[in-house]
Amino acid sequence: MLIGRVVGELTATQKHESHQASKILLVQPLSLDGAEMGAALVALDAVNAGIGDRVLLVTDGYAAFTSVGRDLSPIDMAVVGIIDRVDLAGSALAAGAPPDEKAS
Repeated sequence: MLIGRVVGELTATQKHESHQASKILLVQPLSLDGAEMGAALVALDAVNAGIGDRVLLVTDGYAAFTSVGRDLSPIDMAVVGIIDRVDLAGSALAAGAPPDEKAS
């Protein structure tokens, strides 16, 4: 699993029939402290996330296609949660706050 932030939506006029009712998102992976890690990834949305949301990604094919309710769907990454906060050793990072602005 990965933490990421939704940075865009992908529009595909033609896509696999099992994806017709699903949004495709561009997600920037993040470290636990909110720093960007690597290139943005493409993921199917299972939770109706929006641009700017901090999200939880599954990166295994079986976990991804079962999380969107489509057995044997050809996907390997899905957004399965919207993160409200991350608690690290007694400190909390709010979902929209930069790493240096800790929530109380």
